Amino acid sequence: MTAHKTLVNVAFVLAVWLWAFGAPAAAQGIAPLRLSLQEAEMRAVAASHRLAEAQARAAAAEATVELRDADDRPIIRSGAYYQRTRHVTPFVVIGAPGGLQVLYPDIPDNYLTRLDFQWPIFDGGRTDALERAARAEASAATADVIAAQGDLRLEVARAFWAVVTAQSAAEVLKQSLARAQQHVEDARQRRAAGLVPPNEIAAAEAQESRQRVLLIEAENQRALASAELARLIGVDLLQPIDIVETLELPPPVTTPFDSLVMQARMMRGERRALEQRVSAADDQRQAAKAGMRPNVEITGGVDYARPNPRIFPRAGRWDDFWDATVRVGWPLWDSGRTRAEVLQAANLTDAARQRLEEFDSILALEVRQRLLEIDSGRAAVMAADDGVRAAAENRRVVNERFMAGLISQTDALDAETSLLEAELERTRAIATVRLAEARLDRAIGR
Repeated sequence: MTAHKTLVNVAFVLAVWLWAFGAPAAAQGIAPLRLSLQEAEMRAVAASHRLAEAQARAAAAEATVELRDADDRPIIRSGAYYQRTRHVTPFVVIGAPGGLQVLYPDIPDNYLTRLDFQWPIFDGGRTDALERAARAEASAATADVIAAQGDLRLEVARAFWAVVTAQSAAEVLKQSLARAQQHVEDARQRRAAGLVPPNEIAAAEAQESRQRVLLIEAENQRALASAELARLIGVDLLQPIDIVETLELPPPVTTPFDSLVMQARMMRGERRALEQRVSAADDQRQAAKAGMRPNVEITGGVDYARPNPRIFPRAGRWDDFWDATVRVGWPLWDSGRTRAEVLQAANLTDAARQRLEEFDSILALEVRQRLLEIDSGRAAVMAADDGVRAAAENRRVVNERFMAGLISQTDALDAETSLLEAELERTRAIATVRLAEARLDRAIGR
C-alpha cells in the first residue's frame, strides 16, 4: 500500500512538472528564426502598430485634401417630403361673370420634390488657401510616417545589438565556465597527489559557481532582449531568434561633419514635417484674411410639388417651378472676428518657424554628439583589444607558472577572471559602437 501511494505521488509530481515546464520545453523545440538586422527592420515595419497609426493619420490627411478640393465644386442635392395639415375653410371669391373661384382650397396632403444646385464661384481665395494648407498637412503627415519608421529602426537596432551582445557575453562565459571546470579537475587531481591544500579545491569550485551564475544571468539577459526583438518584429515572445550577424567593429565614418548635417536637414522626416506645417500655418493665415473679401455664389433648383406653393392660386395638382440666384456677399464688419483669426494664424506660423529653427540647432548638435560617441567607442574598442591581448598573455604565463608549481591556484583563477572581464569589455565596446552608428543613422534620417 505504501509503495502504491509512493508511485501515485511520483506520478502526481511528474504531471505537475510537465504542466509547469512543458510549454517552455515545447517552445524550445521551435525552429529558431534566423535574422539579419535588415530583415528584422523589414519585419518590424510590417508588424508595427505605431507605424500603422501614423500611416492611418497620413491617409486621413490625404482624405482632408480631397475634402478641401471639393469645397469649390458644384453641389447637387435632391429631396422630397410629405406633409399632412389640418382641414381649412377654402377661401372663395366671386369671379367673372358672377361665378365663384377658389383661391385657397383645402388640400391637407402636401407633396414636394426639389432638385437643388449650389456653386460657390468666388470666396476671396479662402478655399484655395485651405486646400493648400491641407496638402501641406498631408505632406507633414507623410513625413511623420518616415520619422516613425526611423524611430522604429533605431528601436529594432537597439534590441538587435542587445541580443548580439548578450549572446556574445554568454559564449565568453561558457568558455570561462569550461576553463573553471577544468581548474576544478586539476585542483582535485593535485589534491589527490598531495600537491595542494584542500582550500585550493574550494576556491576553484567557488570560481566555477560564480561563472555559472554569470552565465545564467547572461542567458536570461539574452532571452529578455530576444523577447523584446520578437515583440518588435511581430512574432511570439518565446520564438528563438538566431542572429546571423557577428559583433564586429564597423568601418569608420569618413563623411565630413558639414555634409552629414546637410544630409540630415534634407532627409530627417521630422524636419520635413516642420517645414510643411510652417507652410500649412501660413496658408491658414491666408484663408483667415479671405474672410473680409467678397464672395459670389450661384444657386438654383427645380421644384415639383402638389400643391406648388410658388404658384397662385393654390391647386391640388402637380406643378413644376424653377429658380436661379446669383448671390454676392461682402462682410463689412464682423466685430473683429476676422482680424483675430488672422492674428491667431500669424502667431501659429511664427511658432512653427521658431520650432523649425530650434530643431535645426539641435540637429547639428545631435549629429556632432553621435560622431563623438562613435570616436569614443572605437577608442574604447582599441583599448579593449589591448586589454584582451594583455590578459590572454598574462593567463598563458600564469598557467605555465602554475603548472610548474610556482604559484597557487588562486593566482591562476585571478588570471582567468581578468581575461573574462577583458573579453566582456571588448564585447560591450563593440556593441556600443554599433548602437552609436545606428543612432547616427537615425540622426541623419537614413
